[in-house]
Amino acid sequence: MDSDVSDYRFEVVVDLALVDADAWNALLDGQAQPTPFLRLEYLRALTDSGSATPQTGWAPMVHLLHRGGALVGACVSYAKSHSYGEYVFDWAWADAYRRHGLRYYPKLLLAVPFTPVPGTRLLAASPTDRRRLVVALREHAQAARWSSAHALFLDPVDRDAFAEDGWMIREGVQFHWQQPANGRWQDFAEFLGSLQRDKRKKILQERRRVIDADVRFSVHEGAAIDDGLWDFFHQCYSLTYAAHHSTPYLTRRFWSAMAREMPAHWVMFVATRDGERIAASLLAIDRERRAAWGRYWGSTCHVPCLHFEACYYQPLQWCIEQGIDRFEGGAQGEHKMARGLLPVRTCSAHWLRDERFADAVRDFLEQESGGVGGYIGELEERNPFKDTAG
Repeated sequence: MDSDVSDYRFEVVVDLALVDADAWNALLDGQAQPTPFLRLEYLRALTDSGSATPQTGWAPMVHLLHRGGALVGACVSYAKSHSYGEYVFDWAWADAYRRHGLRYYPKLLLAVPFTPVPGTRLLAASPTDRRRLVVALREHAQAARWSSAHALFLDPVDRDAFAEDGWMIREGVQFHWQQPANGRWQDFAEFLGSLQRDKRKKILQERRRVIDADVRFSVHEGAAIDDGLWDFFHQCYSLTYAAHHSTPYLTRRFWSAMAREMPAHWVMFVATRDGERIAASLLAIDRERRAAWGRYWGSTCHVPCLHFEACYYQPLQWCIEQGIDRFEGGAQGEHKMARGLLPVRTCSAHWLRDERFADAVRDFLEQESGGVGGYIGELEERNPFKDTAG
């Protein structure tokens, strides 16, 4: 039987340091799709490093749900003054508000800053607690008179909880690599052998161009990533943003926190030529769940096909050798299909306080959802593997 509403106590704190990390992470580990990015150490590092703060447009809030004195639900959200760093784009919605003389910002966002990784967003001890947490979030957004609330990159369990409460569901597409369900590739050569001939030939040609440029790679995991490597990686990471006339979201202090608090979750690939480092790419990993996430890369010079080698071929080869079952390639990018990453649906949930805009967005999302379905159908017809069942 569902607990009575009076059994619950909902509170909001704005200082992540006030949250018990052991209780938070224990709750996280019991969820359907936990990731390292929702560990309290990761979230604290984003704030403490100056990466996601009120000054950068990310004012953190932690929502805590208690029942009978016990913590049974929790999530982190941010009051956002812009829509950067989210990867689910609502600029058109914000512009529609502006054209009607209404304020869209600040809005409430349930997401991991700068991290388009699907996974658990709601930490809940039971389905009943999860439903109550969603209701409490909506009621909090209504009372605070936020224009809207958004929960991004949800796992299926959280998606259902938001949908049940009437939030609008929006679908997207990412590209993920997975070991086949009917067996495992034992090495990169076997993986290549499963691809169609033209895809396999292209990958071999791209890898050969990097080798012929006298570029070699080394792999560094966990504590073996020393300060010098983190310095070089941050330089490369910053150069990538500079090339796009942008400013990097994450500070060097953030990577220091990761090296200190979560070293086991990182693998770095470093490219050298003539003894000089010229590029680096970074994976986040969860060995227990056999998952890896491509995060960032950068280079100090241009080498043809170096991006593909650093961001796809080196990580995929490492994943196969290390028994990793899933590699997620990040946001967007149809070109990933030619490297063996297949389309998967992602989803987000949205609540808008103004019913007029909510109706308009609901109609838009219904049309968009049909387009996403058609897009995925087209992509699946371009499956790069010999046997689409593989």
